[in-house]
Amino acid sequence: MKYQFELCSFTLESCVTAQQAGAARVELCDNPIEGGTTPSYGAIKAARELIDIELYPIIRPRSLNYLYTDAEWKAMLEDVKICKELHCDGISVGVQTIDGKVDTDKMKELVELAYPLKVTSNRVIDAAPDPYEALESLIEAGCYRVLTSGQAASVPAGLSVLKKLVEMGKDKISIMPGAGVNSGNVKELAIATGAKEFHASARIKGSNPVLYQNPQILDSGDIFIADFNEVNAIVKELESLN
Repeated sequence: MKYQFELCSFTLESCVTAQQAGAARVELCDNPIEGGTTPSYGAIKAARELIDIELYPIIRPRSLNYLYTDAEWKAMLEDVKICKELHCDGISVGVQTIDGKVDTDKMKELVELAYPLKVTSNRVIDAAPDPYEALESLIEAGCYRVLTSGQAASVPAGLSVLKKLVEMGKDKISIMPGAGVNSGNVKELAIATGAKEFHASARIKGSNPVLYQNPQILDSGDIFIADFNEVNAIVKELESLN
């Protein structure tokens, strides 16, 4: 496998930026403040029409944890079907049990339902009590890759765990470090961990083009877009290792 970069995109504009800057894949999310939740049908459809690189919508109905109610689980299964209908290349998803472990049975069900789409397990591994046991569960479930920070706040702080995960996953599953990855450290992280795929949002706050803003309305929030130069710099750093 060649070194690849996946951009976590919170807008359609960022999806286009990912493709133009040389990223291999987009993880499409909504709600950056909550760590990413399932994008809408319309957003997935529009993204698929805008880009030719791999598109992996996140399937995550809410934040807080990866333990879902029956109603949420039903919605997740329907979202997987939508991703297949819209010709995505894969999905990013994770499910845990009440004790925090990976829910192997539910992950198997997702993998089987998503086929032939590939499945990235998102950071449910970082919420598990034992990352190595969690990895074995994800391998058993049939996931293609795992997004993880090595159970640390950022990848640079999780190097020892990440290195062991890469060794355990060799020829079985791809380990994709994400959180705190940037153009200034990605090459060093690649060498230190042995990982071939990396994930980041490279995000900056977008400007508001609307000429009038009511000063009494304070809940408009921010929009986060990908910085083309940073994405391109990360891609070039990884390409230099190929």
